[in-house]
Amino acid sequence: MRISEEEFARLMLGREKPKPSKFGAVISEADGIKFRSKKERKRYLELMILKKVGEVDFFLRQTPFHLPGNTKYLLDFMVFWNNGKITYEDVKGMRTPMFIMKKKQVEALYPIRIEEP
Repeated sequence: MRISEEEFARLMLGREKPKPSKFGAVISEADGIKFRSKKERKRYLELMILKKVGEVDFFLRQTPFHLPGNTKYLLDFMVFWNNGKITYEDVKGMRTPMFIMKKKQVEALYPIRIEEP
């Protein structure tokens, strides 16, 4: 009986290899948080630096916006700046048709503009 390397690893380690991302994004980690892409992780680290130097008061990650049809849009970062401004950021490597549609829905339903840094 022959088994693949993946099956062998699963049997020996009790876990499977992580499934690769549909668009080639690599899951990465910082501060014990898993990010969906290196680009999102990089923005998180930038925001942490801005928070330490006092430009950002705080920020929220993965903020949900509820949409019609029992769907939701997860915003990557809601940033609260020290001047009172709030920015809504979604870090994308690739702008998919689904992202574009949901972004338009959120901006139509809520009084916000989503930035793509």
